Formats: sequence, C-alpha cells, structure tokens
Amino acid sequence: MKVKALIMDDKAIKRAIIRLTHEIIEKNKGAENLVLIGIKTRGWPLALRIQEQINAIEGVDVPAFPLDITYYRDDYEKDFEAPASVEQFSFDIKDKSVILVDDVLYTGRTVRAALDAIVDKGRPNNVELAVLIDRGHRELPIRADFIGKNVPTSHTERVKVCLKDMDDCDKVVIGE
Repeated sequence: MKVKALIMDDKAIKRAIIRLTHEIIEKNKGAENLVLIGIKTRGWPLALRIQEQINAIEGVDVPAFPLDITYYRDDYEKDFEAPASVEQFSFDIKDKSVILVDDVLYTGRTVRAALDAIVDKGRPNNVELAVLIDRGHRELPIRADFIGKNVPTSHTERVKVCLKDMDDCDKVVIGE
C-alpha cells in the first residue's frame, strides 16, 4: 500500500481513546453494567485500552472479551458446527450494556457479523459501537455511537490502523 497521509499518530490515538472512554462512561452513567467486546484483530487491543482507561477513571474493572467473527461473515462458507473460536465466546451478557469495539467502520458488514455472534450467545440490554475510525461508505444501516475520528475516503483508498500490540507503533495512515 502506498501511503498518502498520516491520519493519526500515537498521541492522537491516545487522545481519541481517552475521549471515547469518557463518552462511553458519560452515556452509560458510569461503568458498572458494561462489557467490552473487541472485534479481532485490532478491535481487541483497542477494547483493552478502553478497559484500562475506564479502570483509571472510574475504578471499575469492566470485563473485556475478544470476538472472532470469521464464522459469522456473510462471505464465509458455513459448516454445521461453529469453529472453536466461536464456541469460546461463552460469557453472560444478559442485561449488560455491550460496547462493541473495532478499529475501522467501513461497509458495516463486520459489525453485522459481530452482532449476529453476540445475539447467538445471549441478549444484552443494548449494544453500542465504538470505533477508532469511521470512513463512511456504509452498505448496511449501521452507525457508530462513539467515533475517534471521521475520515472521508474514496472506495479506492485504504485505511490502515497500526497498533503497538501487533505492529510495533501506533498510527493510522491512508493509502491506495
């Protein structure tokens, strides 16, 4: 991918995480009934960062879980049994406020798959979506409740989120 521009550096990502966390706490009137679910791959480390910030701000250890949505994608050939990664999604979310966390919101298909996985495992009180980047171009009627940064893009452009947890640096770039 040829990089066109740096959208966020490490400091901007940190500020966005802190702001997202404050917005989540404010909208939910605290953190006591929250559960964080991070969509693998890069939504999971973002969920852990939000969890850490909630703990620092509210003193509440909010549960956080990774979610592999591969089996729930609409372009995945389904077998009769879900893979083991889906079976491990076994925590009680009944009557909880679920904060679904992902790095980039684009067409909405990943979020739709995540919602299917969540509903398969229980019925939360509500589900709210937190994303680091919203780049537009939705194919489904899905919107984020908490957005780190809106980045208008064309369909030919790509947004790449790099996180220290897996990429050795924190940055968001746009390229072709």
